[in-house]
Parts: sequence; structure tokens; C-alpha cells
Amino acid sequence: MNLRVLGVATLLVLALALGASRDSKAQSTGTTTPAKPVASKSAKTASPAIPPSPQPITVGPVTDIDPRKAFGSKTAPVILEVFSDFQCPACKNLYLATNRQLMDNYVNTGKVYLIHRDFPLQMHAHSRVAALYARAAAQIGRGEAVEQALFENQERWEASGDVDGIVATAISAADMKKVRDLVKSGTLEPFIEKDLALGHMHNVNQTPTTEFYAHGQTYPYAGQVNYEFLKQFLDQLLAQK
Repeated sequence: MNLRVLGVATLLVLALALGASRDSKAQSTGTTTPAKPVASKSAKTASPAIPPSPQPITVGPVTDIDPRKAFGSKTAPVILEVFSDFQCPACKNLYLATNRQLMDNYVNTGKVYLIHRDFPLQMHAHSRVAALYARAAAQIGRGEAVEQALFENQERWEASGDVDGIVATAISAADMKKVRDLVKSGTLEPFIEKDLALGHMHNVNQTPTTEFYAHGQTYPYAGQVNYEFLKQFLDQLLAQK
């Protein structure tokens, strides 16, 4: 589909900056909390079970969404799909400077459904490992704490490769064991491969890359976007009927 001609000059400028529209699909899933093992007084406490991998579902035109890496209302009028790399400096800036305001003002208010896609670039030696740890943490409900720790300490683990050590500072020892078990299990690798495949299908060649879905149109944008620009564009998308 071609981009809709937006009625005012600022809309036209924004639409041109965001590039040509295109169709795509997406999917999201639900979460399951594992039952806690019961041990007798004489028996040793069993190790926590690894929670099952989430099943992907579809939200709007987007498929293969991991619900534990997606936020907001599935009925939101605008969907944002962000392809990100934890070792990418621009992704760090987007997360630290823009993400919180986006969450507070649009995601948590039901206006935007935000989907995180892992797109670890080959040029970054430790980004795939970081993506695995973040995804494992999300599966046990500790994703936000781990993502923040990874981005805030990006230079440290980028230099040392010690992703595990950084993550261990952000969550409890019990949760860290669950995360390590999930990473070692290999069950999360297919989710990252699926995100990479989707990114290649969308011609993603840099991070961050954001796909905006609204009113049957897709607006791709490659590169970091500041919050004021993002706010202006989202408000104009939300104002359309």
C-alpha cells in the first residue's frame, strides 16, 4: 500500500521521513506461571521448574509476537514494533531517553501496543547473549529490571563480555538461577531466530528500526527517534479516523 496523503504539511513531512508504507503481519502470546514444587519436611527443596516457553499470538496485522516482550493493550489503535540490539548505542539512547515517556503516556494509557523484537547484529559480539538473558528474564517476569541493567551498563559488559555478571546485579539469586537455566536450556534461541527472520523480511539493516501500524498502513522508520518527534507523529496518527 502507498502512504495515505496526510492533510496538513507537518503530517506530509513526517510521513515522508518515515518512508514508504508496507504490509506485514504480527503475533502475540499469553503467559503461564509454573506451579511451585511441594517438598516434605524431610525432603530437599526441589529446584524451581523452568517455565514453559510462551506460545506466539497475533495482534492486528502483526504475527509471531512473544507476549512477554510486548506491552500495552492489544486493542490499541497504534502498534509499534521495535527491532533492537542490546549492544547498540542508539538502542540504548532510545530506551533511556524515550522509552519511559512512551510507556507512561501511550502504552500504559491504551493508545499504543509496543512490541520488542530482538535483532542482534553480527558486528556486536555479545548482543545475542544479552538478548537471551533479557528474554529469559522476561519469561519469569523480570524483564524490565534486566533490560534496564543491560542498557545502563552497556559499556561495561560490551568490554568484558560479562553479561551474566551484570544481570546478576539486577535480580535475586533465585531469579538468576531461573534465568541461567532458561538460557542453558536452548528453548529461547528459536524466538530470537524468528525475530531475526522477521527483521530481514522487513528489510531491517540497522538498529533501532521501528514499524508503525495504524489505520491499515505501515510506516517504517530506521534509526533513533527522539520523544518529541515520536509524540508528534503518534498524536497525528491517533487523531486520524
